[in-house]
Formats: sequence, structure tokens, C-alpha cells
Amino acid sequence: MLVLQAIRENKEALVTALKKRNLDADALLNKVLELDEKRRGIQTEMDGTLAQLNSLSREIGTLYKAGKAQEANLLKEKTTQLKEDSKSMGEALNAVATELDQALYLIPNIPNELVPAGSSEEDNEEVFREGEVPTLMKGALPHWELAKKYDIIDFELGVKITGAGFPVYKGKGARLQRALIAYFLDKNTAAGYTEMQVPYLVNAASGFGTGQLPDKEGQMYHVTADDLYLIPTAEVPVTNILRDTILNYQDLPVCYTGYTPCFRREAGSYGAHVRGLNRLHQFDKVEIVRVEEPANSYEALTTMVEHVKGILRELELPFRILRLCGGDLGFTSALTYDFEVFSTAQDRWLEISSVSNFETYQSNRLKLRFKDQNGKTQLAHTLNGSSLALPRVLAGILENYQSAEGIHIPKALIPYTGFDLID
Repeated sequence: MLVLQAIRENKEALVTALKKRNLDADALLNKVLELDEKRRGIQTEMDGTLAQLNSLSREIGTLYKAGKAQEANLLKEKTTQLKEDSKSMGEALNAVATELDQALYLIPNIPNELVPAGSSEEDNEEVFREGEVPTLMKGALPHWELAKKYDIIDFELGVKITGAGFPVYKGKGARLQRALIAYFLDKNTAAGYTEMQVPYLVNAASGFGTGQLPDKEGQMYHVTADDLYLIPTAEVPVTNILRDTILNYQDLPVCYTGYTPCFRREAGSYGAHVRGLNRLHQFDKVEIVRVEEPANSYEALTTMVEHVKGILRELELPFRILRLCGGDLGFTSALTYDFEVFSTAQDRWLEISSVSNFETYQSNRLKLRFKDQNGKTQLAHTLNGSSLALPRVLAGILENYQSAEGIHIPKALIPYTGFDLID
């Protein structure tokens, strides 16, 4: 969430910056400032009451020592009222502080100056493109037809077991899925990321920490009996490893990677564009997360983008990179680059990775700080990226590598699959 001091000092500048998101934030920021003033007023009054209590307690002690018990008892009656007053103030302070946090949670991150203006994905800016789109044989099929033809993914069986959006991978399809996970993790650990295995359910504090709550609450599966949420991405548990932590500048950067299944309700998603693996309720993803000093975070973002580029080059998939516009930018992100693979059989681009810098937006929620070289405590910057999301990568491989003989396996994956053809 935004830093309160920044709102106090630069409210008009923040209103202007948030217009890039097509958001008029004036009323939201005014509410935050009103609640902050109210909170500080109660805190000041409470501090005065507690100071008076401390002073009276010392005076009572002095009177008892001097044998003036009657005067001391009169003062004790006064302290009783002051204690009740301070308790009421404490309750009021907690209530206002909670209301203030809830107001702050409704304000998205400030877009970086590089974020282009725009209202939808149509306004995203293409910044890079690489790879030749293959010429497929006549009668080439989309991946959902290939999955059925070669019996490697069963969408109908997933419907039987659970429902739509929960595919069952079979035989070489399952092995290819497992190979991709191992390959992505190996590439990430070789680049200096420490592999972490994390829970697939998180508490509400973790969801608020990384910004999925309250913004994406309706998109997350909620286990109500235990008040836990199935994770929509490994970003949530992996980043929360460092919640309520103060690091030393020598500890930075912190670089983690992790594989998890991801669960998203994707309410309201219908149509041909979500067929097959294009959009699922459960899917596998390998994530990279970095915690950086503010001065280094955008260089780190470039490093992450180049890392994902390298993986896609090894897979020999045609891809492009988009810089997201203000209207398509994620709630918590300051700057995001989307990677898309071209699906030749579907004749469309498929998003397979988002790489983002959140600056201090997540770390302020997480209370994730570090001590700089001067011993000053400040908020770290957090970043994360898909490296990579499997369903659409798998769709791209199946469609772009199909031939009359079957589906060829990218050379980089053959050591992981143990086969070079699905036939």
C-alpha cells in the first residue's frame, strides 16, 4: 500500500499519477488523510492521558511514603477514571487504525513513469519481439484437439472429477508437464535463485501482505472453515516468507524460486478464448521473487526480463514482450512486462509470463524492511515474475511443434522428458 507520509506530502501529485490508471483518486486520498488526522488526534489525546496517569502514579507513591494515605487515595480515584478513558481511547484508536488500513488497501500502486497511457490491453506497448512463426502443415490442430488425438490431456475427465478448468494430464502429457517444471526450476536455480517449497494455502494476512486481498478476494478459493485461501500464485507464500522482517543491506538481493499449483476462480471467463489450456482454475507455475534495495530494483527487473527471454529462446518459441498500460496494469504493480507466445494453430498471442516491480507497495503491507549502510531502516522493493506459467507454454509447444509424425519436443526439454516425440 502507499506510504502515508507520501500521501500527506504529495497528495496532488499522487492524484495526477493515478489518473494514468484511469482512476480519480482524490476522494480516496482525502478519506485517508481525514482518517489519519483523526487517528493522530486520538493518539495525541491518549498519550496525554497516559502521561497524566504516570505523573499521578508517581505522586501517589510519594504521598504514601509521606504518610498521606487520604490524599493518595483521592488521587487513586482520579486514576481509575483516567484508566477507563485511556481504555476507551485505545479501542477508538484501534477502530480508526483499522478503518485507515482498509481505506489504504483500496488505493492501487502508483504507475512508474514508463507505464504508457491507455485503458485496456489494446493500448499495451510492444517493446520486443523475437522468433520465427513456424509454417504449420495443412490441417494443423489447436492444442485441445492435439491433446485428444494423442491422449495426453483429458479435459472431460477433469470435468468428471472436479469441474471445468481442472484438466487431467496423462502419459507423455504428464511427463512433459513434469519436465517443464524441472527445467524451469533448474534454469532459475542456475541463475542464483534459491528454490523454496511452500504451502498451497495461506492465511488472510499473507493475502493482504502481497495485495491479493481485498482486491482479488472474489477470484481466490476460500476455505471458510479455517479462513485459509488456496494460492493464486507462488508469489503469495514465497514473498510472505519475509513478512515482518528487517534485513541488512548485505542480505540483499534475496532471490527465491518456487513451483506450486495455482488456483483461480476466474469468475466470468467464458468463450473460445478460454478453451483448453488457455484459462484454467488449477494450473502449474514456477515463480521467481526478488527483494532489492530501491536503487537496484529496476536493474533487477531488467535482469528478470532477460532471464525469461533466455528460457523462451532455448524453447525456440516465437514470443513478444509488452509493457502494460495504466488501464491494464495490475493493482499492486508499478511496472509490468508481459511475455506472450504466439500460438500458430490458434493464430493468436498467449500470455505466459508477467514480470513486475512493486517498489514499496508490497513491502509496506508486509513490513519488509532493511537497514542501509548508514543503519537507517527503510522499505525494500519487491519484484516477481512467472518463470514460467505452464499451461500456455505447453499449448504453444504442442501447437507450434506439431508435424505429420507427431509433436516434437524442444531440444532443451529432451533430457527431462526422456523422449523426443509424442506420437
